[in-house]
Amino acid sequence: MGITGKIKNLKYVFEPKSVAIIGASRDPGKIGHIIMRNFFESSFRGKVYPVNPNATEVLNIPCHPSVLDIKGGVDCAIIAIPAAQVNHALVECGRKGVKAAVVITGGFGETGNVKLEQKLKQICGKYKIALVGPNCMGVINAQSRVDSVFLPIYKLGRPHSGGISFVSQSGAVGGCIVDLVAKDGIGMAKFVSYGNGTVVDESDYLEYLYHDRATRVVVLYVEGVKTSGAKFLSAMKKLVRKKPLIVLKAGKSSFGAKAAMSHTGSIAGEYTAYEAAIRQAHAIEAHSLEDLFNYSKMFTQPFCTGKNIGILTNGGGNGVLGADAVSEFGLSLAAFGEETRNVLSHLLPPYATMSNPLDVIGDADSVRYGKALETMLADENVDAVMAIILFQTVQMDSRVVNVIVRASQATAGEIFVNRRKASRRSQATG
Repeated sequence: MGITGKIKNLKYVFEPKSVAIIGASRDPGKIGHIIMRNFFESSFRGKVYPVNPNATEVLNIPCHPSVLDIKGGVDCAIIAIPAAQVNHALVECGRKGVKAAVVITGGFGETGNVKLEQKLKQICGKYKIALVGPNCMGVINAQSRVDSVFLPIYKLGRPHSGGISFVSQSGAVGGCIVDLVAKDGIGMAKFVSYGNGTVVDESDYLEYLYHDRATRVVVLYVEGVKTSGAKFLSAMKKLVRKKPLIVLKAGKSSFGAKAAMSHTGSIAGEYTAYEAAIRQAHAIEAHSLEDLFNYSKMFTQPFCTGKNIGILTNGGGNGVLGADAVSEFGLSLAAFGEETRNVLSHLLPPYATMSNPLDVIGDADSVRYGKALETMLADENVDAVMAIILFQTVQMDSRVVNVIVRASQATAGEIFVNRRKASRRSQATG
């Protein structure tokens, strides 16, 4: 099956009108039960068909012995049964005309069962099934209320509908990100944990999200690509021309690469090659989960419309580092207008320099810092302010947070905040 077919049929993964849950269970502790419940608790608007030859009903919904016994059509099958039974279920899905499947089950190539995984791929190719997984956590589409993730909603928060899509090779890492964005109130378009990526790989997901109107930003966690490096680079380049892409590459060390092989059956490859590809594609590389979350959150904010940056700090050296960052990213230091310099001259001590970066001096309190911030934001030459705060200084305290919030609410200008906090040791010793 060509890439066009796979991309087209991914629609039935994220926007199915009908879903069969193969392995649906009456046992609340079973994955098949949790997924069934998640579909109902998410208020999925389509039809849900439980499939289990040993049950007559699940959650008061009549159960079917096989997907072939379902009278209506099925767009997507969610499969949560033992690995040895998966391929038989997929053949039945193919005969039924099911266009997509999500295989939660592990126990394939990642555990050395390569032949079973190869057979799975052959079946999907024969019947043109776009398959997510195997060995994955599932899929979420907040807009269409699709939720095949096997973690209960009361344990893993679900984000509201938004513009960020997450593609994660690891279910656990993906789950962490989903939980973080849900708790922080960040909106999500799509989430997919693709596990082994046997049929649909990371490059295919990037291609699909390139066309997805709901997706404005894409976040990718990858241990090792399942396709050629050239295809992966091409997919990243194409996406970045239209939407920002944030990438976290795991398996950088020899220990991590070995762990990746046993986790998702991925050959991690040389990190330097990935690093070069990410840079060449003009994607943004995250180096930790914290980076990944913070970059994602940043892209939910309004974009700055200009490139003239004002830097405000209560520590001169940090202003110099900020100026280097401005230059590195092709931005410019704003030139303060005459009125701005005049106001600052009355606000700051006589030994302060009225230039950009603006150092309000180490004895500044939140009041002086706030007035300087308001003055910079009022300058039409300043498109955005990089606010760097050192809390180690005697006069500076947490009241500056309220000052920044008020300034942000009172202006159309953008404020980017960087805080420098004392180490625990210095805090303890005073």
